[in-house]
Amino acid sequence: METKGTLQHLEFEIPARGIIGLRNNVLTATAGEAVMAHRFKGYEPWKGNIPGRLHGVLISMDKGSTTAYAIDKLQDRGRFFVDPGVEIYEGQIVGEHIRDNDLTINITKGKQLTNMRASGTDDNSRIAPALKFSLEESMEYIQGDEYIEVTPKSIRMRKINLREQDRKNKKG
Repeated sequence: METKGTLQHLEFEIPARGIIGLRNNVLTATAGEAVMAHRFKGYEPWKGNIPGRLHGVLISMDKGSTTAYAIDKLQDRGRFFVDPGVEIYEGQIVGEHIRDNDLTINITKGKQLTNMRASGTDDNSRIAPALKFSLEESMEYIQGDEYIEVTPKSIRMRKINLREQDRKNKKG
């Protein structure tokens, strides 16, 4: 660590696998002021695990189109990576859970419609904007039981075992 005028110059030795996702965190922490450069030093023995994310994920339990109603009702469970009207499938990661465990949710559920209407009883959906990940951010985010799908139109994250029953059998 060395001071150069109003700037701090820091040098670290970290494994190459530790660089994935580091740039975004450093830029966020320094309000975009950081300048990063890295160079391969050499091979060294394994030094241990690099900690991953602290929260679990929200996983779709069904295929179909996401609805604003379902996203609105489930916002207290976490932050979403998909907008309303997006086609999803079973096993796709659609958000980040507020707790440390994974939660399977039905994000395709629509509002039950009836013939009866009362003045002022319909709720207006207030949906937070979906979080969008770059490929590097997705690589940093996933855990050992998850994949990234890269297509010409999108980058999606999913569980390796798409069916919930298969994921439960794998754990037990």
